[in-house]
Amino acid sequence: MSTVSTTDITDVGHGDSLCCASEEGPSAATAEVKQENLSQTASYGTSHNDLNVTLLMEPSDIKMYPTEDTPVPEGQPVKRKKGPAPKMLGNEVCSVCGDKASGFHYNVLSCEGCKGFFRRSVIKGAQYTCKNSGRCEMDMYMRRKCQQCRLRKCREAGMLEQCVLSEEQIRLKKMKKQEEGTARTSAVATPGPAPEMPPLAPEQQEMIEKLVAMQKQCNKSSFLERPKVTPWPQSQDPLNREVRQQRFAHFTELAIMSVQEIVDFAKQLPGFLELTREDQIALLKTSTIEIMLLETSRRYNPAIESITFLKDFSYNKEDFAKAGLQFEFINPIFEFSKGMNDLHLDEAEYALLIAINIFSADRPNVQDHELVERLQQPYVDALHSYIRIKRPNDHLMFPRMLMKLVSLRTLSSVHSEQVFALRLQDKKLPPLLSEIWDVHE
Repeated sequence: MSTVSTTDITDVGHGDSLCCASEEGPSAATAEVKQENLSQTASYGTSHNDLNVTLLMEPSDIKMYPTEDTPVPEGQPVKRKKGPAPKMLGNEVCSVCGDKASGFHYNVLSCEGCKGFFRRSVIKGAQYTCKNSGRCEMDMYMRRKCQQCRLRKCREAGMLEQCVLSEEQIRLKKMKKQEEGTARTSAVATPGPAPEMPPLAPEQQEMIEKLVAMQKQCNKSSFLERPKVTPWPQSQDPLNREVRQQRFAHFTELAIMSVQEIVDFAKQLPGFLELTREDQIALLKTSTIEIMLLETSRRYNPAIESITFLKDFSYNKEDFAKAGLQFEFINPIFEFSKGMNDLHLDEAEYALLIAINIFSADRPNVQDHELVERLQQPYVDALHSYIRIKRPNDHLMFPRMLMKLVSLRTLSSVHSEQVFALRLQDKKLPPLLSEIWDVHE
């Protein structure tokens, strides 16, 4: 069993498909990932603008007030023209160094050497230095002498970082294929009584029970804070600015309570506090919105197509829109929630998925990848064992659940774009949300 961290972008360096085009298949020009943010602002008292401080705090210590945000533009990657990849004639040369090209890799016609160099550089986040102030002419000789100029030439030629998968993501794809292969084999086999599955190991059973108890305790703490939430306004006047601000404050306060709930849960996970403070913050900054969306999905009621928070607050798509969110973000949230609801997961499966999501070693700025992977492994093993016992005839449930973590990565990107849209509306986030979602003044 291997560790799990997911992104739903195909790695062309490790398969037949090209990130934007394959040699034999259709091109899918680089998907510009939509990014949006569930966060909103409120008028609160006093707040902490540092997640470092938040990790040390209790829920009752969190207070809130608004700050301004400034968007940070990002550069656009070079895109290949859509359509089938050109047929290789055998005399093509690498666009980076001039060596013989082996195919299209990461969106560029390149050799195996430059393909591997680009992949290693992206995965390691490598920083190189040029002795010639970045003016080296790249060829088959210089590619070994100057790594900085080689990486620069890779990017100038059009290689795309989003086409590269991490080792964990590659292992996840292989794991999913293996599970699907097992399911197909079982389907064609002669039907017979399902083999009796061994029970959970005592330590796994104890761990799952503790996770569920921890989650219930964190949810209970939030429920007790419910009276402090700004009331949802009764007025339906869409032009009333004060009413719009009150709705936005209501949603933002719910988001803050959810963030604190996640931080409290993470601090209780065995091994989390063994990590450095920097790694704790790195893991929480990128996993928090994904866990919020997981928690949102378990509160989805398909009968009324609404999401219920704190037992009493139910919202449909129109309510989210009235609070200032865009339907480009609202619709994917409800689609994901409906998909999760269709899986009929129980409390233990949700708790294990959240723990796996928190301990994702491929998060940006994580330093001790080995320790994070080691901390994640027991939860992956426990989830696999639990599912095999609970659903002995559904061999695809385990990879299906893990692939939901892939969908969360995409939703997290959409969330960032929503935050940017809120800035354009001059809506300000409380410091805690600004800090954890990297929104700076």
